[in-house]
Amino acid sequence: MMDLTKLSTSYQVRRLNPQDANHVLKLVLSNDSYYNFCPPRPNRHTILEDIKVVPANKTMDDKYYVGFYDQDKLIAVLDLISGYPDEKAAWIGFFMVDAAVQGKGIGSKIFVGIESELKDLGLSRVELAFAKGNTKSEKFLLKNGYQKTGQELNVPGYTVVVVEKML
Repeated sequence: MMDLTKLSTSYQVRRLNPQDANHVLKLVLSNDSYYNFCPPRPNRHTILEDIKVVPANKTMDDKYYVGFYDQDKLIAVLDLISGYPDEKAAWIGFFMVDAAVQGKGIGSKIFVGIESELKDLGLSRVELAFAKGNTKSEKFLLKNGYQKTGQELNVPGYTVVVVEKML
């Protein structure tokens, strides 16, 4: 079981629940350009679904749908599955920093904390995917040490590029 307090030394981290859906929606809608690459635009219903969806053979015990808070303000959202796609990996299904505070190193700082905790838990790599053509996401991930695996997947409406980082 992951200790959420160890995911960040700079921000408060807690699990998000259905009561947080409106705050999450406000944050994700602040990044309008993201949904040009990853349609459709979210709504309260899709946020509520995201909070509880897990891959086959995984349970809610493996899922960490968490918020990073600066004081009482939600500044980032993370959806992480531990032990997926295999027992030595973690999959980041979603990560977004509030557009109002982007470009200040917050996302990179959060990733350092996440990766450190995953390594301490004995995991050896992190995988995630970004929408092909989203150069902003691609630059962020490459800057933070992620490498393309060569795998691209077609999902409804767009193509994703899988990246990974060894811990």
